Formats: sequence, C-alpha cells, structure tokens
Amino acid sequence: MHSDDEVTREDARRSPTIYDVAAAAGVASSTVSRAFSRPGRVRAETAARIHEVARELGYRTNPLARALPTGRTALLALVVADLTNPFFFKIIRGAEKAALEAGYTLLVTDVQESAESERRALDRVLPLVEGLVLGTSRMSDTAIRMVAKQRPTVVLNRVLSDVPSIVTDNARGMRTVVEHLHGLDHKILTYIAGPEASWADGMRWRAMREVASEYGLRARRIGPFAPTVAGGRAAAHVFAQQRTTAAVAFNDLIAIGMMHEIMRMGGQVPRDVSIVGFDDIFGADFCVPPLTTVASPLTDLGWHAVRMLTDRLKSGAPATAAAARTHRVRPALLPATLEVRDSTRERRARRPALWRSDKDRLDTLVG
Repeated sequence: MHSDDEVTREDARRSPTIYDVAAAAGVASSTVSRAFSRPGRVRAETAARIHEVARELGYRTNPLARALPTGRTALLALVVADLTNPFFFKIIRGAEKAALEAGYTLLVTDVQESAESERRALDRVLPLVEGLVLGTSRMSDTAIRMVAKQRPTVVLNRVLSDVPSIVTDNARGMRTVVEHLHGLDHKILTYIAGPEASWADGMRWRAMREVASEYGLRARRIGPFAPTVAGGRAAAHVFAQQRTTAAVAFNDLIAIGMMHEIMRMGGQVPRDVSIVGFDDIFGADFCVPPLTTVASPLTDLGWHAVRMLTDRLKSGAPATAAAARTHRVRPALLPATLEVRDSTRERRARRPALWRSDKDRLDTLVG
C-alpha cells in the first residue's frame, strides 16, 4: 500500500499526459489532440481552455509523436566527418541559420571520419528527419544514393550525378596555388594527400597535376594522411625523405601539423619549404608562421546546402536518387580564393641546411 503522500509525490514526478489535460478540461483526449495539431477544427473557446489547462499542468506536446501521421517533424540532419575539425565550425553556423530561417531545427551528427559510423548514425537519424545534408561524406557513391532514396539529401563538398550537391571550386582554388608557387620560382611541388575516401582530395590532386603540367612544373604526391594536425606531423617525416621546396596540403590541419614538425626537426618555414593549406579555418591566420591557404566560403557552404534542401522540401522536387535522374540538379559551385600569408616565399637559389626525420618518431606518429 502507498500512502497518499507517496502517491502525490509519484504524480508530481510523472509528466502530465494528454489524458490528464482532457480530464482537467472536461473534454475527450481526441479534442486535446486536435487543439494542438489542428486548432482550426476545435472551437476557439474550447481550444483556449485546453491550452490554459495544459500550461497549468506543465503539459508539453511530443513533436515526434505528432509527426507520425504526417511525416512532418521540422527536423533536418547535418552529418559531419569530424566535429573537432575547425573546418566544420562555420559550416554548422551557416546551416543553423538557414534552418532557422526556414522554420526547421538542425540536428548535427559527428561520425568521426568513419564510413561505418556514418551508416550507423544514418540508420538512427533517418526516421526522425525530413531531410539531411551529408558534409564531406566518407561513404561510397552507392551508399549515398541509398540514403537519398529514403530522404531528400544534399551532399556537401562532393559531386554525384543524381544527388543534389554543393562544392567549392577546387579546380580554381588549386590553380591559384600553383600559379602563386610558380611565381615564386618553385619547380617541384609535393601534394600532401588527405583521406582516400575524400572526393575533394582526388579533385585537388588532379587539378594540381594538370596546372603544374601547364606551367612546366613537376608534381608528386605523398600520403594519404589523416586530415588532422597529427596527420601533418606524420607527413613531415615522409616528406623529409624526399624534399621539395614547396608543399600543398589537403587541408589546413595537415599543413599546420607539418609546419610544426618540420621546425621541430630543425627546418624553417618558409625558408626551407613553402607550405600551402586548404579551407582557411579558424586559426590559420595566427599560427606561426601564418598559413597561406585557399579560403573556402564555409559559412556560405552550410547556408546554401540547407537552403537547397529546404527549397526541395517545399517545392516537392524529386526526393530520391531514382527520381532525380529525370530531374537533374547541377552542382552548385562556390568560389575559392587564395589568402597569401607568411608560409610561402620565393625559392632559395642555394640549397638550405639539411634536416632529417626521426625514424622512431615517425613510427610513433604513423602507428
């Protein structure tokens, strides 16, 4: 047996339900449901009384439960490869702004650079959201198309022929890098590759080879490396075995890690090697030396990706990859510009002093 006080305390801990509101307002539970989901179908006086009782009881509607009959949740998902990577900070801010403007709430999911984690996360998220943005997805094209068959999808920084996408102009960005280094008299360039599953990585390496060939320069590639500062440190040791006077990193984190490790080994940037990054993340302009980098309009990327998604949701454009084959949307292309800072300089005519990799440290970094 429970005492009256125990029952009262138990009731206080329990969240009020639709049936509690109905009993207190003297109406049927179906009337309470309509008052919240379809207020136009309930008399104004009755609806006002129901809302007043609900406030007094502390009743809150469950948006997911209300959405079950209609499929409308007003939720969108943004899936990012690594939430700790500053590359995503401005993208998330821009995406949140666009979602708010369109009347949606944005869920952000971190998949830690893992295609498997991304697939598992999507299995959980897809039933809850109306659409999603895949930010630098590591999944295969086939896996992305399977997702797009289930919910309207926009892909960020990657192009698929039958799924809407938005990218920065990687080719133009890399052209400005090669032209800049050519103007500084560098003859051989090294590309420090990022993740093998990255679409942008392949595009940047292809563009570098093509533009270098136009200018009579040699281009080589090392990697892949993790798109992190630790990945950049590991890259510095591989680079040290066969150095060139200029290196272009997949992203700013690799470039910054590489600069730090080269200087730890006794080298100097840009005296011994000019280094260029990609993305112009927060911190690229006040690391030592400040990093020359290709600036991507990150806030705009996030904003336009969500805007593209909400426009499709409102217009009823084909949501699946199969339907998109007859309703193709060309990739949206945003500009990229070169920010020249202190990590690049004219090639020295005299060979700089030797600096070498520490093999044991390399094994630690790579392992």
